[in-house]
Amino acid sequence: MQIEVCAYSFESCLTAQQAGADRVELCGGLSEGGTTPSAGLIQLARQHLSIQLFVMIRPRGGDFLYSDTELAVMRADLMAAKSAGADGVVLGILQADGTIDEAKTREFVELAYPMPVAFHRAFDMTRDPAEALEAVIRTGAIRILTSGQHPSAESGLSVLHQLTEQAAGRIEIMAGVGVSGQNASQFMGIGLDALHLSGKSSQPSPMIYRRQNLQMASAVLGEYERIEASADAIQSVVNQVKRQ
Repeated sequence: MQIEVCAYSFESCLTAQQAGADRVELCGGLSEGGTTPSAGLIQLARQHLSIQLFVMIRPRGGDFLYSDTELAVMRADLMAAKSAGADGVVLGILQADGTIDEAKTREFVELAYPMPVAFHRAFDMTRDPAEALEAVIRTGAIRILTSGQHPSAESGLSVLHQLTEQAAGRIEIMAGVGVSGQNASQFMGIGLDALHLSGKSSQPSPMIYRRQNLQMASAVLGEYERIEASADAIQSVVNQVKRQ
């Protein structure tokens, strides 16, 4: 079973590699749940990572129904990631009725080739997981990240099991959301191909002067809080999985 770490910074990329992860999903926009990272971050990550590097292609937070202009940005970002030497990209596109947008997703899979495409947790926002699984398989994507359409992978364990059985090796199923060293063993033995985690920890800002009555539009983090990957959190999952 592979271990993928969602990293939002260059430092977190290095931590993930040192802690024994097999792959990094590189993102920007932590407070938006992950958006396309900057060109500079992609470049530095590629230069310093020997493990696999998959780049998030998501122009904004919110839903996964994209306009023509947003899709144009996604195409440009995909090509930039490809040019930078990414091993793959991560994306997800839905239709308004809650189904996978197969035509547009397939277009991105073809644009990325020979670089593979993984389908992210937009999958969890679809109306029916079994239906969505078959649709993603038809697009040519190689992997699905999912919590089993539950708030956490642990609570969605039964659905994850059903998905691995239905997939029957035709596509990789990767469990994510709330994966930790405390529950990693629960995901063993149900056919999953990978586990996904951020292993994040909060660190205080080194700022001494602090203006407390203003915010710079941070939806999740305080102005004086920083989130980075924790080597200990990642290693605890790696140890659970790799020792089996």
